[in-house]
Amino acid sequence: MKITHITGSVTQRGGGIPVALDALVREQLHVGLDVRVLGWDDGGDAVGKWPSGVLQSLPFEKRWGLPRGKGMDEALGESGAELVHLHGLWTGASLSVLKCGKPQIISPHGMLDAWALANSAWKKRIAGWWFENRNLRGAACLHALCESEAESMRTYGLGNPIAVIPNGVEIPEGETAEHRQKTTDPDKKRLLFLGRVHPKKGLANALRAWASQLKSNNQNPSFDEWQFVIAGWDQGGHEAELKKLATELGICWADVRDRRAEPAHFNFKLPEFELLFTGPAFGKEKDELLQQANAFILPSFSEGLPMSVLEAWSYRLPVLMTDHCNLPEGFDAGAAIRIGTDVESISEGMGLLFSLPTTENESSTTSLISLGSNGRALVERQFTWPKVAAQMKELYQWITGNGDRPDFVH
Repeated sequence: MKITHITGSVTQRGGGIPVALDALVREQLHVGLDVRVLGWDDGGDAVGKWPSGVLQSLPFEKRWGLPRGKGMDEALGESGAELVHLHGLWTGASLSVLKCGKPQIISPHGMLDAWALANSAWKKRIAGWWFENRNLRGAACLHALCESEAESMRTYGLGNPIAVIPNGVEIPEGETAEHRQKTTDPDKKRLLFLGRVHPKKGLANALRAWASQLKSNNQNPSFDEWQFVIAGWDQGGHEAELKKLATELGICWADVRDRRAEPAHFNFKLPEFELLFTGPAFGKEKDELLQQANAFILPSFSEGLPMSVLEAWSYRLPVLMTDHCNLPEGFDAGAAIRIGTDVESISEGMGLLFSLPTTENESSTTSLISLGSNGRALVERQFTWPKVAAQMKELYQWITGNGDRPDFVH
């Protein structure tokens, strides 16, 4: 079966979509699907380990303020696709899919959530009227990453069948609880954010919460053991805004990029700083960040299903996250601490995290290690790419008339 995946960007500017898509197509090849990916090279840093011959990057431009590129219509027509799978909304890629006449699946990746729709709302209303609403209504099936995203699709007014299939994660080898204790810094514990540095991630309030912990550390002396690390690619100058805010809040910060000993190594021996910025991290650099962290935070206002949280759990990290991350399983499994998006709630979550021992002891059965181990067990049960690829294949077979309707389609 020939499947063509379409996405607006195949670089880091596409956020988590190209990262997830790269992992998905590699696993789809293993289950016997003939897959191809079409997307635009918009000048951002490359991401992924795309299999040879799968990815076709196309020149990028903007027309009428709409992200669009040359050659998408032609490349899609030449792909010989039996089924088209679109990832993301509000770009010219949707116009190409709308015109191709092939059965299609659309994965909005959280772009129909209320917070996302309210961001640049007037542009999305125009795009919806122009092409996107027709595109969505005409899809053979919509793909939601979680039940919450499926509900947002119904709220938007869509009556299509919806398949609920999560993202997956690659399980790092050798990441045992014992290995985690050996690879982390014995002198400084690190709370890591890893992802796109964008206002929707809630980092401004996380810094305000950190500052409130800093002011009240006499009530929680273990706070002095921790360091906040913000890693990821900047979007729209938000990193500069965060640095300015940190200075105003009295947080002592440094940019690790100014202190690297070698390209693929982060210098974390900076105990005098309370906050570190590292810039983008992919491949070995990302692995190093996750290995040297002790906990992970995502105080987001809006997500589809965040790959970053799944990756953190795969590295046995306890997680602070909001309900907007759409991973209630993490709270149920004892792998995450629930926080809100407001300063007080984030600060309370940080305080609880900082008070936990590294390992279980007589006074506490909950520890950083136990929370992280629960997260690792959760992703091994529910969020692996082989399972996701098998479900996608079952969905494709149903849409093309070669299989029964899967039980995960509503």
